[in-house]
Amino acid sequence: MPEKAKLIRPEAEWKCLLSPEQYRITREHGTERAFTGPFLDEKRAGTYHCVACSEPLFRSETKYESGSGWPSFFAPFEKQALDMVEDNTHFMRRVEVRCSRCDSHLGHVFNDGPKPTGLRYCINGLALDFKPDGE
Repeated sequence: MPEKAKLIRPEAEWKCLLSPEQYRITREHGTERAFTGPFLDEKRAGTYHCVACSEPLFRSETKYESGSGWPSFFAPFEKQALDMVEDNTHFMRRVEVRCSRCDSHLGHVFNDGPKPTGLRYCINGLALDFKPDGE
């Protein structure tokens, strides 16, 4: 599959398109407080998209309850939908998850997830938009 072109916008445009909290999370690499974001309890079938560019990121079938306080998934919609970036901030070594199309910060991935991947994509709910199947 050919690589998609990056979506590049001036920061002023991102600020107009996103709410202040969405901007803080996706463009400034922020984090919502645990158990406060949308989609934590979402159970419907559908696809989770990047709130900034509408790129499909995760399917509902890969979402699970991790107890972390953020929506968690064990696999992306497509491998190339996400970029992984080493994150050494806050005196920790983590792997940041970004939207591969627009470079929005989504959350982090950890190696303590369920089978079949063993991964836990811990994603900020405010970085996501949900489209239920059939709508």
